[in-house]
Amino acid sequence: MIRQAETILRANPVVGQLLRFAVAGGISTLIYAAVYLPLTTWVFPGARAVYAVPFAFAVAVTAGFFLHSRWSFRGHGRRDPGGVQQVKFVMVQATGVSLNAVITWVGTALLGYPAWVPLLPAILIATMVTFVLNRWLVFG
Repeated sequence: MIRQAETILRANPVVGQLLRFAVAGGISTLIYAAVYLPLTTWVFPGARAVYAVPFAFAVAVTAGFFLHSRWSFRGHGRRDPGGVQQVKFVMVQATGVSLNAVITWVGTALLGYPAWVPLLPAILIATMVTFVLNRWLVFG
């Protein structure tokens, strides 16, 4: 079973990237949630939950860059000199956080759900979009 998985991963490196991206994204998501949920409980409750998004994003994106650049996309594409790649990464992640903020706002302010309800769809959609953009624009 393990050898079959290794064979599949060697034959299709995108599958390996996607799996590593999912694990690194899971870690980033846990970091995001660890910042977001306390803020929405004690600082920005209810309809103000969207204000917690930039704070959680800043912490998670910092960890995410190191995880994705050194592990998820290792050996893929090129690495831009200076801060070019970091700027691209932050821009891609900003797209993800924008999606996340809109979904959070719709779920909490418009639909009145508790702050944790929009977390799952926001993260899933942002993850799919940022994987594609990271693979082609940042680490391509």
